[in-house]
Amino acid sequence: MAFEELLNDPVIQKYLHELVGPTGMPVAAAPPDGEVTDEELAEELGLELNDVRRALFILYENDLASYRRLRDEDSGWLTYLWTFHYENVPEQLEDEMYRLLDALEERREYETNHEFYLCPEESLRFEFEEAIEFGFECPQCGAELEPMNNDALVTSMDERITQLRSELNVEA
Repeated sequence: MAFEELLNDPVIQKYLHELVGPTGMPVAAAPPDGEVTDEELAEELGLELNDVRRALFILYENDLASYRRLRDEDSGWLTYLWTFHYENVPEQLEDEMYRLLDALEERREYETNHEFYLCPEESLRFEFEEAIEFGFECPQCGAELEPMNNDALVTSMDERITQLRSELNVEA
């Protein structure tokens, strides 16, 4: 998939935005053909050099960019030439989906294996053991803690887990 196609996909746009944030998004959305320096990108995009470097480093950490160092013979200064690797985005997104699936399955197990109590005034949630420690009274306001039904949350997690497994072609 070409850069342009990838960058037109809203899922990929959101993924890149989550990685680099709003200040780094112009860097992520403007991959050059070939190598480019951080200074060139900053000047071209009208951004602070530190914002560009931060975004490039985040892309590098996520295998979406690489660099090559050149040392100036006269000054000894290092120049970093950056190359973007957005062909790795689909694989990165799939890895993220697997991490999300694992986290959801773990959280679902936690939710189904614990009993919770809720403060009706402060909307604070406590595990059964905590509620006992506090004598079933909210430590913030003193209101009586009420048993909490988390079935809707578990059902929502089940739906998302099913959806992720389907998208990843993973058996239950």
